[in-house]
Amino acid sequence: MALQVGIIGLPNSGKSTIFNALTRAGAAVAGYPFTTVDPNYGVTAVPDARLERVAAAAGCARVVPADLRVVDIAGLVEGAHRGEGLGNRFLAHIREVDAVAHAVRCFSAPDVPHVRPRLDPAADIALVNTELILADLEALARRKERIGKAARSGDREKARELEVLLKVEEGLKGGVPVRGQELEGEEREALAGLFLLTAKPVIYVANLGEEQLEEGGSLVEDVRRVAEEEGAEVVAFCAKLEAEIEELNPEEMREFLEAYGIEKLGLELFVQRCYHLLGLITFFTTESGECRAWPLRKGSTAVQAAGKIHTDMERGFIRAEVLGWEEFLAHGSFQAAREKGAVRLEGRDYVVQDGDVMLFRFH
Repeated sequence: MALQVGIIGLPNSGKSTIFNALTRAGAAVAGYPFTTVDPNYGVTAVPDARLERVAAAAGCARVVPADLRVVDIAGLVEGAHRGEGLGNRFLAHIREVDAVAHAVRCFSAPDVPHVRPRLDPAADIALVNTELILADLEALARRKERIGKAARSGDREKARELEVLLKVEEGLKGGVPVRGQELEGEEREALAGLFLLTAKPVIYVANLGEEQLEEGGSLVEDVRRVAEEEGAEVVAFCAKLEAEIEELNPEEMREFLEAYGIEKLGLELFVQRCYHLLGLITFFTTESGECRAWPLRKGSTAVQAAGKIHTDMERGFIRAEVLGWEEFLAHGSFQAAREKGAVRLEGRDYVVQDGDVMLFRFH
């Protein structure tokens, strides 16, 4: 199953606006809580300046970027872990994604009510994170009850698991999400089946008003401060404005960006950071007049990369011809690179590097 990023946050924080700007899916957006109940699913292209350059060097007429799967999840409210605001359903949707983009409201809009008396990004973040921590504590409590008897009766594996559960529980009670706890590989494996919400990597999205674009303001700094304490990343942009920009043709978009002094869309930066948050890298292929970027888990091998393209290529894998993307630009084709002895022949266990241009030989 493809990796997914779930967009979460309080109601009316701009989650669906961000989702629509990314995917052009047309999900309902309205100024009242729980406009979204069932999650919206979509796909967005991953911007990569290398792709066009590789395609131009190879003379490819068709260019296909890598994509990122995005899920728009309904807003959480206080008491979500107890089922408030259909919280149990929404928390279950978060368990299904691989990483979390936490939308934080930093804009004022009288016609879009906020669920709290005033704008306070740090407090909003704390409310959502507290609900996720409480949900994780409940999951740990259920697991402890299930294995407790076996752990006490001499089952070493269950006893070790119980130790891990108690350690993580202590950290959560201290307000530290699982991703922020210093856990060993075996400890993380013991937790894998619980799909803990706070174990998922997170990026904070500060959703600005148009008047904040130049300097951001103190509200964005509040988000940055919280993220820094957690070791998380932040992107800041005006989702409403960027959703409007995405509807323009290229020439209109260029003029719009110049008028607002925007060098790079926040959405582009957001997608790129989510892509890396999922632990993904990109390799390229240039066969049959098509240049395509393929997403791949960091640390994957050449045979696994072949399987991304087609299972037959994985089963019949012989070898991969490999060039770094900059090497490919210098030669323009595998044939030209072969003539100069620049192509590397790699076996099935070769660990693919970000930016590799690959040609697979298979039965």
